[in-house]
Amino acid sequence: MSTEVLVIGGGYAGVMAANRLTRRDDVTVTLINPRPSFVERIRLHQLVGGSHDAVVPYRKVLAERVRLVVDTVTGIDPAGRNVSLATGDTLGYDYLVYAVGSGSADPDVPGAAEFAHPIATLEDARRLRPLVDAVPSTAPVTVVGAGPAGIETAAELAEEGRAVTLVCGGVLGPYLHPRGRRSVARRLAGLGVTVLEGPGTRVTAVARDAVRLDDGRELSSEVTIWTAGFGVPDLAARSGLSTDALGRLRTDETLTSVDDEHIVAAGDSAAPSDLPYRMGCQSAVQLGPQAAQTVLSRIAGERPAPVDVGFAGQCLSLGRRVGVFQFARKDDNAISLYLGGFLGARLKEIICRSTVWQLGYEARKPGVRTWWSKDAKRRQKLTEARATATQAA
Repeated sequence: MSTEVLVIGGGYAGVMAANRLTRRDDVTVTLINPRPSFVERIRLHQLVGGSHDAVVPYRKVLAERVRLVVDTVTGIDPAGRNVSLATGDTLGYDYLVYAVGSGSADPDVPGAAEFAHPIATLEDARRLRPLVDAVPSTAPVTVVGAGPAGIETAAELAEEGRAVTLVCGGVLGPYLHPRGRRSVARRLAGLGVTVLEGPGTRVTAVARDAVRLDDGRELSSEVTIWTAGFGVPDLAARSGLSTDALGRLRTDETLTSVDDEHIVAAGDSAAPSDLPYRMGCQSAVQLGPQAAQTVLSRIAGERPAPVDVGFAGQCLSLGRRVGVFQFARKDDNAISLYLGGFLGARLKEIICRSTVWQLGYEARKPGVRTWWSKDAKRRQKLTEARATATQAA
């Protein structure tokens, strides 16, 4: 008999999970995604800047055996093992992979929801591009948020000749080592980006043509782009499943839901042992196959292995000609080593292309990649977290 596995979400984690599940001929895999094409989220700033459309046909990254359903899941019924779709259909499952990803967090700053434009999804970026095109090149553009999305968007638009101000609300590039941060700051300055960082740079209000900071300054802004913070869909919470404070599905170390062993999670929407990994494709392409392996182990009557994810660093494009790769330890802490300039830009582009290639390779040869860049310190973090929880109880 065939085992039915549904994968909710066709991003980096969902595609990797769906492809890995095709290792068994007796598993039927269905991927449910609201869009008919795969979105390269790490290129959305390029879509806004006009240098890339940030989409790839699913036929390039998805195994032929995976059935693609273009629809939105509106509810999960764990007891009945089925999901409800926006079109009114219902699909049943034996196992469910929850990989709904992430998007913009709802800003709690007055006026931000009405007048600031997010960039976390394909639809966000597509709406933003014509708005940027519609204003003169000299019109002030404000980017709020000093993480990768904010830095890359500011650099992309400034390279086009736009008058860009990057409002950090704190430190520029909090993840970066001070050496890497100085390199990024030099490049932004060279592009003409006004960087506002440190105390007094938190946004307190957004108007149609201005941004107000907590030190009282008011910045003129024809287009305000909001990149501060990410959130996850509330599907798990609405379906009665246990989530963390952000809404990520709570799982054990095998990525299995703490409520139901027939549901596993992967990517930005997973919170294993309440110690979630940094959101992004680097963790997603590792979590997706491991979530699938948990399902395959259960089908085979075997004990699933605990998750292992390691990091190499963070890569930023600073326009089309310059980039920075910030190296890090496997536990995701930045070190002093970084690669910048033209080589940094080339490495960033190689990473973008190789990530899509990796998805396609898994589609053609599921299960070939069996190694992970393991974080040896996670076991220590788990022990410390459990000891703290025991003391609190």
